[in-house]
Amino acid sequence: MSKTVELIIDGKSYTFPVVEGTENEFAIDISDLRDKTGYITLDVGYKNTGATKSAITFLDGDKGVLHYRGYPIEELAERSSFLEVAYLLIFGELPTKEQFTKWESDITRRTMVHEDIKKILDGFPSTSHPMGVLSSLFCAQTAFYPESLNPNRPADGVYLSIIRSLGKMPTFAAWAYKHAVGHPVNYPDNKLDYCSRFLKMMFALPGQDYEVNPVIANALDKLLILHADHEQNCSTSTVRIVGSSKASIYSSISAGINALWGPLHGGANQEVIVMLENIRKDGGNIDKWIAKAKDKNDPFRLMGFGHRVYKNFDPRARIIKQAADNVLKDLGVHDPVLEIAQKLEEIALSDPYFVERKLYPNVDFYSGIIYRALGIPEDMFTVMFAMGRLPGWIAQWLEMRNNNEPIGRPRQIFSGKVTRPYVPIQNR
Repeated sequence: MSKTVELIIDGKSYTFPVVEGTENEFAIDISDLRDKTGYITLDVGYKNTGATKSAITFLDGDKGVLHYRGYPIEELAERSSFLEVAYLLIFGELPTKEQFTKWESDITRRTMVHEDIKKILDGFPSTSHPMGVLSSLFCAQTAFYPESLNPNRPADGVYLSIIRSLGKMPTFAAWAYKHAVGHPVNYPDNKLDYCSRFLKMMFALPGQDYEVNPVIANALDKLLILHADHEQNCSTSTVRIVGSSKASIYSSISAGINALWGPLHGGANQEVIVMLENIRKDGGNIDKWIAKAKDKNDPFRLMGFGHRVYKNFDPRARIIKQAADNVLKDLGVHDPVLEIAQKLEEIALSDPYFVERKLYPNVDFYSGIIYRALGIPEDMFTVMFAMGRLPGWIAQWLEMRNNNEPIGRPRQIFSGKVTRPYVPIQNR
C-alpha cells in the first residue's frame, strides 16, 4: 500500500503521496499543494526540496557513497576512463567497444574551434579571469552553430552539440590559460588522448618538444572522473533550470560555468592553496594553525577538510590521494606549500580531534595539491573543475529535455511594503 502524508491546515485535512526512490529515498510530492490549499512551502536554499527525479547520480553523504548510473565511483576511477564515464553519464550505460571507438573518434574530430574564436579571445584583457573567458567562449558556440537554438532539434543534432561540447571544452580551457599568461595558443594534437591533448595545449611552448607525462595524464583523468557529476548541486541545478526554458545546451552550460565560478561552489580547492600559502607566510608553524582550527572561538577553519554533504568521508578523496602521491613522487616537487599540505594531511588522519569529527581531507584538498604540483595557477582551478563537470551537466540537461520537464518557476513569500499611495515628488 502506497504511503501518504496528511497535512492539517485550520482543521482541514489534505493528503499528499509519498514518492520512494530506487535507493530507498523518500519525498513528499507537493506538486499540487498550492492548488489544493493555497499555500506554498518555504525552503530557503532548496536544502529540503527535490526539484526533479533523476536517474544519473546517487550519493549518500552519511555512508560516503557516490554512484554514477549505479556504478560505484571507486570502480569507475580505477578501471574506466573519463570519456567512457562521460558516455555512461549521458546515455545511461557503459559503451560497447564499437560504441566507444565511435564516441572517442567523434569527440576527437570536434576539438578544433573556428578561427574567429581567437578574435573573441583577443578581445579580453589578459587580466580577465579564465572562468569568465571560458563561459563566454562556450556560450559563443550559439553564434557559430545557430541551429543549436532550435529547441526541437532531432536527436542527431543534439548528439552533434554534445560531442562538440566535449571536444571543444579542453581547447577553450587551455586557450583561456594561454591568454592569461600571454602565450600564443596551441592547437589540439588529435594523435593524443583526451587528457594528454589538453596537457599539451596547456604547457607546450613554441619551438619546444613537449612529452606528456603519463603519471600526470592518468591523475588528471581520475580527477575529471571524480568531478564528472555530483547530483543536484548549485551549478547542475542552474543548468537544468536554464535549460527548462528551452535554452540551448551551450547557453545552459555557460550558465553552469558561471554558477561554478562562485567561491562557495567551485572555489574550494583554490581556498585550500590560499590557506596553505597563509600558513607558509606565517612561518609554517603547523601546530599553531592546528590549535587555531580546534579553538571554537577562533574564526579560522581548515579548508579542504570534511564535506557539507559527506558526513562520514568523501569517497573521492581516497581515490585521488593515491594519484596525488604518485604525482608528487614522480615530479619530485620540493614546494614548502605542498610540504605543509602533507603534514596537515598526516595530522588530520591521526589526530583524535579530526578523526572523531570525521574531518578528513576531501577531494578539494587533494585536487588543489595536484594542480599546484603541475604548475596550474589558482585562477585555473575552477576551470579544471568545469572541464570535469561537463559530462554531468550535459547528462542533466539531456535528461531534463527528454523528460519534457516544465520551466522552472520557484515561488516566494513576499516580505516587502504593503499597498501604499504614490506621493508626488514635490510633496516628499
